[in-house]
Amino acid sequence: MSIQPRIGDKASIAHTVTAADTALAVGSGDLEVLGTPVLLAWCEAATCVALDLDGSSTSVGARVEIEHLAANAVGDSISVTATVTNIDRRLVSFDVAAIDAQGRVVGRGHIVRMIVDRKKFLARLQH
Repeated sequence: MSIQPRIGDKASIAHTVTAADTALAVGSGDLEVLGTPVLLAWCEAATCVALDLDGSSTSVGARVEIEHLAANAVGDSISVTATVTNIDRRLVSFDVAAIDAQGRVVGRGHIVRMIVDRKKFLARLQH
């Protein structure tokens, strides 16, 4: 791993809620509002961008704690930010926050990812 994360590193990604992002579409409910699994995926994506690892390394999810605090309709814009808060060898902890265009915090939480060697990790899955 030639690129090492540092406490305070951060990344933000912007999304617009589509019909495919709704609880109804992903099976986590029956309303056409942003589904919690999609919010979680967006938060994890922001952590991956914040890590900015080289090609030989990647990260895998280790722990997630997310609060989905407000509903968002199709067409709403949401910005998700992940900030590195702790590094313990290969474990990297993040605070994440999702904020809509009206400035409401619609989600927040804590995510831990483990940095792994891409080839070694995949080799363990070979049967």
